[in-house]
Amino acid sequence: MNFNRPERSHMSVDKATVARIAHLARIGVAEEQLRPLAAELSGILQWIEQLNEVDTDAVAPMASVHDEALRWRKDVVDDGGKQAEIIANAPDGVNGFFAVPKVIE
Repeated sequence: MNFNRPERSHMSVDKATVARIAHLARIGVAEEQLRPLAAELSGILQWIEQLNEVDTDAVAPMASVHDEALRWRKDVVDDGGKQAEIIANAPDGVNGFFAVPKVIE
Protein backbone atom coordinates (compact mmCIF):
# COMPACT_ATOMS: atom_id res chain seq x y z
CA MET A 1 0.00 0.00 0.00
CA ASN A 2 1.59 3.23 -1.10
CA PHE A 3 -0.18 6.45 -0.23
CA ASN A 4 2.39 8.65 -2.00
CA ARG A 5 2.84 10.94 0.94
CA PRO A 6 4.03 14.37 -0.12
CA GLU A 7 7.31 15.53 1.33
CA ARG A 8 6.73 18.22 3.91
CA SER A 9 9.00 20.60 5.64
CA HIS A 10 8.80 21.10 9.39
CA MET A 11 5.49 22.73 10.28
CA SER A 12 5.43 25.25 13.05
CA VAL A 13 2.61 27.17 14.60
CA ASP A 14 3.05 30.81 15.47
CA LYS A 15 1.31 32.99 18.03
CA ALA A 16 -1.09 34.46 15.46
CA THR A 17 -2.18 30.99 14.34
CA VAL A 18 -2.91 29.94 17.92
CA ALA A 19 -4.94 33.12 18.43
CA ARG A 20 -6.92 32.40 15.24
CA ILE A 21 -7.56 28.77 16.23
CA ALA A 22 -8.69 29.88 19.69
CA HIS A 23 -11.01 32.46 18.14
CA LEU A 24 -12.54 29.93 15.72
CA ALA A 25 -13.00 27.42 18.56
CA ARG A 26 -14.47 30.13 20.78
CA ILE A 27 -11.83 29.44 23.43
CA GLY A 28 -10.52 32.28 25.53
CA VAL A 29 -6.71 32.21 25.59
CA ALA A 30 -4.75 34.86 27.45
CA GLU A 31 -2.06 36.72 25.51
CA GLU A 32 0.72 35.29 27.71
CA GLN A 33 -0.45 31.73 26.93
CA LEU A 34 -0.25 32.09 23.12
CA ARG A 35 3.52 31.58 22.76
CA PRO A 36 3.69 28.46 25.01
CA LEU A 37 0.67 26.97 23.21
CA ALA A 38 2.29 27.68 19.85
CA ALA A 39 5.42 25.82 20.96
CA GLU A 40 3.35 22.90 22.25
CA LEU A 41 1.30 22.63 19.05
CA SER A 42 4.48 22.85 16.95
CA GLY A 43 5.92 19.97 18.98
CA ILE A 44 2.80 17.89 18.38
CA LEU A 45 2.96 18.56 14.63
CA GLN A 46 6.66 17.63 14.61
CA TRP A 47 5.82 14.33 16.34
CA ILE A 48 3.11 13.65 13.73
CA GLU A 49 5.64 14.36 10.97
CA GLN A 50 7.96 11.78 12.55
CA LEU A 51 5.12 9.24 12.53
CA ASN A 52 4.50 9.98 8.84
CA GLU A 53 8.11 8.99 8.09
CA VAL A 54 7.53 5.43 9.33
CA ASP A 55 7.28 2.95 6.45
CA THR A 56 4.01 1.08 6.95
CA ASP A 57 3.72 -0.36 3.44
CA ALA A 58 4.29 -3.92 4.68
CA VAL A 59 1.91 -3.58 7.63
CA ALA A 60 -1.60 -4.90 7.13
CA PRO A 61 -4.47 -2.67 8.26
CA MET A 62 -5.99 -3.71 11.56
CA ALA A 63 -8.93 -2.77 13.71
CA SER A 64 -7.31 -3.68 17.01
CA VAL A 65 -3.93 -4.53 18.46
CA HIS A 66 -5.42 -7.70 19.93
CA ASP A 67 -5.78 -10.66 17.60
CA GLU A 68 -9.04 -12.01 18.98
CA ALA A 69 -12.15 -13.28 17.24
CA LEU A 70 -15.52 -11.97 18.31
CA ARG A 71 -17.80 -14.29 20.22
CA TRP A 72 -20.95 -15.08 18.31
CA ARG A 73 -24.43 -15.50 19.71
CA LYS A 74 -27.76 -16.30 18.13
CA ASP A 75 -29.58 -13.21 16.90
CA VAL A 76 -32.80 -13.74 18.82
CA VAL A 77 -35.35 -11.11 19.75
CA ASP A 78 -35.80 -11.35 23.50
CA ASP A 79 -37.36 -9.04 26.07
CA GLY A 80 -34.67 -10.06 28.55
CA GLY A 81 -37.16 -11.23 31.16
CA LYS A 82 -36.03 -8.49 33.56
CA GLN A 83 -38.97 -6.11 33.54
CA ALA A 84 -39.61 -6.42 37.29
CA GLU A 85 -35.90 -5.87 38.10
CA ILE A 86 -35.74 -2.81 35.86
CA ILE A 87 -38.94 -1.27 37.22
CA ALA A 88 -37.64 -1.91 40.77
CA ASN A 89 -34.90 0.67 40.05
CA ALA A 90 -37.40 3.34 38.97
CA PRO A 91 -38.55 6.02 41.40
CA ASP A 92 -42.15 5.10 40.54
CA GLY A 93 -43.65 2.26 38.52
CA VAL A 94 -47.26 1.43 37.62
CA ASN A 95 -48.39 -1.88 36.07
CA GLY A 96 -44.87 -2.73 34.91
CA PHE A 97 -44.16 0.66 33.34
CA PHE A 98 -42.18 3.72 34.41
CA ALA A 99 -44.44 6.33 35.96
CA VAL A 100 -43.48 9.94 35.31
CA PRO A 101 -45.07 13.19 36.47
CA LYS A 102 -47.40 14.96 34.07
CA VAL A 103 -45.49 17.75 32.32
CA ILE A 104 -48.25 19.31 30.19
CA GLU A 105 -51.21 21.00 31.87
